[in-house]
Amino acid sequence: MRIFVTGASGWIGSAVVPELLDAGHQVVGLARSDASAAALTEAGADVVRGTVDDLDVLREAAAASDGVIHLAFKHDIAFSGDFQGAAEADRRAVDAFGEALAGTDRPFVLASGVAGLTHGRRATERDMPTVDGSPLSVRAATSLAALGLASRGVRSSVVRLSPTCHGEGDNGFMATLIATARAKGVSGYLGDGTNRWPAVHRLDAARLFRLAVEKAPAGAVLHGAAEEGVALSEIAEVIGRHLGVPVTSVAPEAAAEHFGWMGGFVGLDAPVSSTLTRDLLDWQPTHPGLLDDLDKGHYFHTTG
Repeated sequence: MRIFVTGASGWIGSAVVPELLDAGHQVVGLARSDASAAALTEAGADVVRGTVDDLDVLREAAAASDGVIHLAFKHDIAFSGDFQGAAEADRRAVDAFGEALAGTDRPFVLASGVAGLTHGRRATERDMPTVDGSPLSVRAATSLAALGLASRGVRSSVVRLSPTCHGEGDNGFMATLIATARAKGVSGYLGDGTNRWPAVHRLDAARLFRLAVEKAPAGAVLHGAAEEGVALSEIAEVIGRHLGVPVTSVAPEAAAEHFGWMGGFVGLDAPVSSTLTRDLLDWQPTHPGLLDDLDKGHYFHTTG
């Protein structure tokens, strides 16, 4: 298959591209910079220059491909105060892909998330997000729109990723928690620390995206969660041990002061099941779990 991938040089995309190539597919990656284009070329992919705002480019690339994996999201503006703007741009891109692929029965795979899907109980692939007009629900509405493309002759599916897609080189939530622990001199968790974060290794996530574009049925919801939920206190313990700093509880009212922009995330209790996904696609994660990955030490060598 000739597969068009947005976000192809990003954290997940840079694992998805070799996964697809190794399986014998041809990859065309969207690149918005010379550096991204060079990285894709070196990996063995073809390059289309543009951004997720270039809707005509997206339509043309999708029409010329046998399938699309849409990983790109404007994380730079999303986490600097304009999440709604990033989510709205994502929706426009998905609508453009829908226009290009309608009636073709070609696959379209959208990356989304599980955070906030439920609270305090295990979410399954049958749980649907609430659309209530909040900025976060704009992205939820986009995932529902992608699933709705199934009624327009698109083999669409949504991969809802764990908030923590870990591995060597990760500069996301785990790296931020480590940097905070270094800066504060303590490794903190919120409240009693029993709230749980689902997790998946980026290489296991990459395999899931390949399986989705190859064989996920139209309208499938897939969960990229190798571990249903890792307690934040256990994460803090590993970080504290590696940094040689105390591990301590942070009061909920002090979350923003201690954790900064992550203050709104550290209290999430969002265990997630991926049983239906594993059964549907025979997806079996094989890479290290989050705590084992942290214990390997690479996060602590690369975090500034």
